[in-house]
Amino acid sequence: MTSSTPAPPRGRERRKRDSRVGDKIFMNLSRGSGILLLVVMAAIAGFLTWRSGIALSKNEGNFLTTFEWTPDGVKPVFGIAVLAFGTIVSAVIAMAIAVPVAIGIALFISHYAPRRIAQPFAYLVDLLAAVPSIIYGLWGALFLVPHLDGLTSWLDQYLGWTYIFDQSRVGTTPRNLFTVGILLAIMVLPIITAVCREVFRQVPRMHEEAALALGATRWEMIRTAVLPFGRPGIISASMLGLGRALGETIAVAVVLSSNSVLSLHLLDPGGGTFAQNIALKFSEAQPFGRDALMASGLVLFVITLLVNGAARLIVARRKEYSGANA
Repeated sequence: MTSSTPAPPRGRERRKRDSRVGDKIFMNLSRGSGILLLVVMAAIAGFLTWRSGIALSKNEGNFLTTFEWTPDGVKPVFGIAVLAFGTIVSAVIAMAIAVPVAIGIALFISHYAPRRIAQPFAYLVDLLAAVPSIIYGLWGALFLVPHLDGLTSWLDQYLGWTYIFDQSRVGTTPRNLFTVGILLAIMVLPIITAVCREVFRQVPRMHEEAALALGATRWEMIRTAVLPFGRPGIISASMLGLGRALGETIAVAVVLSSNSVLSLHLLDPGGGTFAQNIALKFSEAQPFGRDALMASGLVLFVITLLVNGAARLIVARRKEYSGANA
């Protein structure tokens, strides 16, 4: 007597076939989205490179070391020395201020504050990300700049010997890169805080309880269990904030007094950034001047790619310390 395996119901076969078709459609859509992103990035890079080549072929100065920016003159001369210095310095100041404060706020919300306080506080921090850039710029110009006299005087008195905080040649608080760095720190703070907060909430509860069971204090538990697990997330959050700091336009244009002077004294007036220079001069620039602005935009594009690539390498190298695989 032979036994035959019963055939599966037709409805089950149809559902399995439909699910396979859906998986293929979803896979192709995902793949197409990734390819489209690469195409868009390549198109942006190609367009900027093409327009930059036109400008650089007629530039009478050294593009990397020239301070002057007069591409529409009789002899076009322009360079990115001041712009690169201002962009990098203001972003570094912003990150040096924002990252420690954002980590502290994220830890307070996720591990210290009671729920009735943590949730409204988190909403308040998130609302800062929704404030338009022009509002930050106006606030910085009308409130932040006039009220930095005490801080800059203190820096000059106690840290003036470091040369970068020497204010002996400046009578009043100017619109400088230091002020821009503080303003950018306030702008990127909610982005870094939000990402760090969500990362800290993903720490396995068993890791925290194990540290506490071994006699660790709350800070020791955070230092040994939470921060190592969240290190890749902190780096990613910092890179998101750095991306906004590098590309911020309107707020910087309102606060900073643009000129072609490169000074290592952070409290001296003047300076400039790539985004600010493009925003202020694009509307009045002639066709060749716009090509020159495209060349500076290409440099900012490359800097952003390098920063994000470095962040990805750091995160990849530190995965084994994150605790994500535990």
